[in-house]
Amino acid sequence: MPRSTRSPFSLFAPPYDRLEAFGESIPAHAPGRLPAGEAVVWQMARSANALDLQIMRDRPGGLALIVVLPPARELVSEADVLTIVERCRPHSVLPFHPEPEPEDLAVVLRRPPEALPVDVTDYLVWRGLRVDGDTRRLIRRTLELSGELRTVSGLSRALYLSRRALGRRFLSRGLPAPSHWLQFGRVLRATIQLQTTDDSLFAIAEGLGYPDGFALSNQMKRLTSVRPSTIRECLGWEWVVEGWLVDERRRGGLHFELKATTWGTSPRTISPGSPGQPPRRPRRAALAGRGMS
Repeated sequence: MPRSTRSPFSLFAPPYDRLEAFGESIPAHAPGRLPAGEAVVWQMARSANALDLQIMRDRPGGLALIVVLPPARELVSEADVLTIVERCRPHSVLPFHPEPEPEDLAVVLRRPPEALPVDVTDYLVWRGLRVDGDTRRLIRRTLELSGELRTVSGLSRALYLSRRALGRRFLSRGLPAPSHWLQFGRVLRATIQLQTTDDSLFAIAEGLGYPDGFALSNQMKRLTSVRPSTIRECLGWEWVVEGWLVDERRRGGLHFELKATTWGTSPRTISPGSPGQPPRRPRRAALAGRGMS
């Protein structure tokens, strides 16, 4: 399919009132600045070629992707489209619309993951995590238990491992300590609630076992370098995970190599390279009735 004169890519950023088209390079940011709440919208009806795939596959970490499918009559192969989608690890996949409305896209970006532990682990794999299957399952289980457990002792009992064995498993593979995963899981759950409910910070903190909203706010700042007020305004969760990864690396707790492009440390123009491993499954939103669910 020849490339349309109109770019298929748009940047969608706070305050989420418009789409800004861009060409074959993602707009630059100040060094060290994460794409807080930003997303790329890929309208595949305008283009679907290898260059587009490369640009989206190798986009910077933390930048969410919303794919808008072409019209049904233009789908040459559903399998090919899904292969492209899977390689790009999108946040959401939407049916065709000639001009997506910013309000609708904001709702999509705000939507929480269907399975938070699985989606976060998939994101880590896309970013370069290379560990054995048992360790990936431990990460998923730790994130799952973060909603109800507060201590590493409780986590180790739930995982049927001693604290020493659990810590050795994570640290020997270049991963943050189990306590960091548990704390971050709670912060990520608070992120989802801040964006999807009208609950106060104090109510969210109490539900997650924090003594008050100040304690939760300080924990967020310490782990991800952002405050709850920013998380309310900047939608999505990938950029929050990316902020945690960057801060863990800065603190010396993360030792696996981050693949794809990292904001503030690599050129913004996408160039050929090896992509991260795609996740097991993309998130398919609103595909019912199109024969692609």
